[in-house]
Amino acid sequence: MVMKSSITRMFAGSPVKPLQLHMEKVCACADQLQLFFRACVEKEFDSCKSIHKSIAKMEQEADRIKADLRMNLPGSLFMPMPREQILDIVRLQDKIANITQDISGIMTGRKAEIPDAVAPLFVAFVERAIDAAHQARIAINELDELVETGFRGKQLDIVQKMIDTLEEIESETDKQERKLRHAMFKIEKEYDPLDMMFLYRVIDWIGKLADTSHQVGARLQLLMAR
Repeated sequence: MVMKSSITRMFAGSPVKPLQLHMEKVCACADQLQLFFRACVEKEFDSCKSIHKSIAKMEQEADRIKADLRMNLPGSLFMPMPREQILDIVRLQDKIANITQDISGIMTGRKAEIPDAVAPLFVAFVERAIDAAHQARIAINELDELVETGFRGKQLDIVQKMIDTLEEIESETDKQERKLRHAMFKIEKEYDPLDMMFLYRVIDWIGKLADTSHQVGARLQLLMAR
């Protein structure tokens, strides 16, 4: 009730603050994935289980913010930006939290082990994917300034540079993914085929985490191009 009341008060001015609040919670959720993979590398499965529970709790909190945001979102005539574009950004932000929960949940259920030979590459890949989420958050946090300036002036250049950085980070994760897959290919015959197939799937999900963060920036770019 306290959170709902807070969200409602925020909407007295603009849907931007609730959108930013949602992204903050989404990134807090994604941050836990770094701890999760470090615990996974150390084969600390009890810690993995505990971190997954923390991720699930944060994802639920993000869901509540999302639901309140959607419920209180006014019609387009009363907003400084199209309603459908705001909803699309919320959907993508929510997807980041969902991917995070899915990765930790399935890995916890399988007690998945990451081969020592690729562990540093795995952790670095995860960390850079999380960087993409945070860069998207930094850009979204400028949305209120964009609204105040009417999506004009120097603020557009500032946010565009943030989006450019996000694109660079997403490109780096692509390179890291290819490097990790190549390293996995070299050792895959030494491990159970099913386990390796599962890890390749996890790599896909981590890549989607970075890609979805990049899409958040792309949607913000669309708002700027109005």
